[in-house]
Amino acid sequence: MSQVVIGGAQQPSTEPPYRGLPVARGLASRRQKGFGHRRDRRGLWFVLPFFVIFFMFLVVPLGYSIYTSFFTTRMIGGTVFTGFANYTQALESGAFWSGMARVLLFAAIQVPIMVVIAIFFAATFDMGVARFGGFFRAIFFLPYAVPGVVATAMWGGMLQTRVGVFVRIFEDLGLPDPNFFGASHLLGVIVLIAIWEWTGFTIMLLYTALKSVPKEVVESAIVDGAKFGRIVTGIKLPIIRPAIILVVIINVIGALQLFTEPYLLSPMAPNISANYTPTLYMYNEAFSAQFYSYAAAIAVVLAFVIILISVAFLLSQRRKGAIT
Repeated sequence: MSQVVIGGAQQPSTEPPYRGLPVARGLASRRQKGFGHRRDRRGLWFVLPFFVIFFMFLVVPLGYSIYTSFFTTRMIGGTVFTGFANYTQALESGAFWSGMARVLLFAAIQVPIMVVIAIFFAATFDMGVARFGGFFRAIFFLPYAVPGVVATAMWGGMLQTRVGVFVRIFEDLGLPDPNFFGASHLLGVIVLIAIWEWTGFTIMLLYTALKSVPKEVVESAIVDGAKFGRIVTGIKLPIIRPAIILVVIINVIGALQLFTEPYLLSPMAPNISANYTPTLYMYNEAFSAQFYSYAAAIAVVLAFVIILISVAFLLSQRRKGAIT
């Protein structure tokens, strides 16, 4: 109860204290709530272009491919619904699975080598061991800025039989022609090109993750007498393990979708068949044989295999406690 001064004496007031405060609070909360809703609506306009493009160029083509995979176009009878016939043909195709085995072997060779190289250089740049780190980071990242078509054509020209730079070097040293595009060296050449293209990008991802490690942790390790190798392998790499897992998954998915390098090297390498990789097999079935529905089914099966491998890898890492 508040006090009111009347004639020099304080008298109790029957008016409740802070009578208008709850109303003011209610009005303020409604204003804030209304402003928040308006702000959220304004944010939708900023993200709407992304969702439109995402829907038009990813969701719609994906849905149409799945829809097309259930039909077959015949010379007599036109396009008819055949259910899972295209999927059955893809799963029973030896050409598809031989290409899948090849890209799995490619991923098993290329991804570990590239990740190890990327970890080494990312840790070197992060710890400041190399002088002019910014310059060398730009040099290492430069191959990623080169389109895959240009990179493949460049390496194909340097490795080409009889006229390539490396073949000339072998001749000057008195060594036999290595025949880089022969059956025994072809996969290694593709691995080399892929490593040259993607190592710089992987270095930047891991370097960024290493820079996010708290400095206090590293300083404490230095005070305790830990050496450079121990700080990297025992402290920093375990902390950025989720980033390493992400990098591995991204590169495995890219390896399973291998297309540009074998497609562009096929004129120089007769051992590259139409089913050298699943994507190359799918491309030839769609645009050479014009079996579009069957090619769509191959694409869906390949996507399903990639999802299975990615999920299995994530679950295995979760069991090990690498991710939560």
